[in-house]
Amino acid sequence: MKDWALLGTVLALLTAATFGGQWLKRQTALGLDQKSVDAFNSRIQAWWFFSVVLGIAFFHPNFTVVLFGMLSFWALREYITLTPTTIGDHRALFWVFFFFTPMQFILVALDAYAFYSILIPVYAFLFIAARAAVSGDYRRFLERIAKIQFGLFVCVYCLSFAPALLFLKCNRTDGDEYVNARLLFFFITLVLFSELAQHICNRLFGRHVIAEPIEESRTWEGLLAGAGATAIMGSVLIWATPFDHLWQVAMMSVLVALMSSAGALTMAAIKRDRGEVRSGTLIEGHGGVLSRIDAVCFASPVFYHVAQLLLKQPGV
Repeated sequence: MKDWALLGTVLALLTAATFGGQWLKRQTALGLDQKSVDAFNSRIQAWWFFSVVLGIAFFHPNFTVVLFGMLSFWALREYITLTPTTIGDHRALFWVFFFFTPMQFILVALDAYAFYSILIPVYAFLFIAARAAVSGDYRRFLERIAKIQFGLFVCVYCLSFAPALLFLKCNRTDGDEYVNARLLFFFITLVLFSELAQHICNRLFGRHVIAEPIEESRTWEGLLAGAGATAIMGSVLIWATPFDHLWQVAMMSVLVALMSSAGALTMAAIKRDRGEVRSGTLIEGHGGVLSRIDAVCFASPVFYHVAQLLLKQPGV
């Protein structure tokens, strides 16, 4: 029952936001900034996309792991297009795309935390450096290797902790087999809501820009107000989570908002450095999947590990 209630709540919010966005788009007489309205509608479209994807988690967790693996592969591909590589990197990139990326999500599907938690930051990082060195190309070696390792870390390793929530051991299940699916849905909802809330609050209350050369529309006021709105949203949805206390949900919501903003700002800095604004065209209006999962990537491992501490079963 809670599953349908959560889905219904999110769909109701999305429907209302969709109608509101389309209404604002037609109100040209109000003198609204059309770029801001278009950005708002694009975020709603992305939210619809992820809601459909996450709905599959209630049927079988492995389907969701596969979908996140595909998103991760596509995001890494878009990231690599932003960073110039040499012929000496191609062999290492082959292993990155066709071994380490699928293996990370296979291990997640097998619930092998002891292995997927170290596969990339230990073994993949060492292998990438050694494989590139074998090619004999030492020009800008550290710069090239760091770019590949960072892309693999963010687009694959960090993102894999989102579907890993489907296998997290919770202390409050009450025989509910869908508690983990709701936890993942709750997490992604918070991330997307946080980005939407910060986008709105930046325009309503924004005064002090966080990093103007990188993103002139992201402000401290928008971050704080958006985090507050996300905390309220999370608290309203506490009934759909396995958390025991309201303070836990509020804290997790604020944490998600802060990490989401950090992820979006970091990826914006990378795109500015490369002279790019868009990275692809998978999600209409946002230039690609990388533009939509940057916040999810940064928030996923932090949410997972803090939730692991809060939901840890006694004696485990």
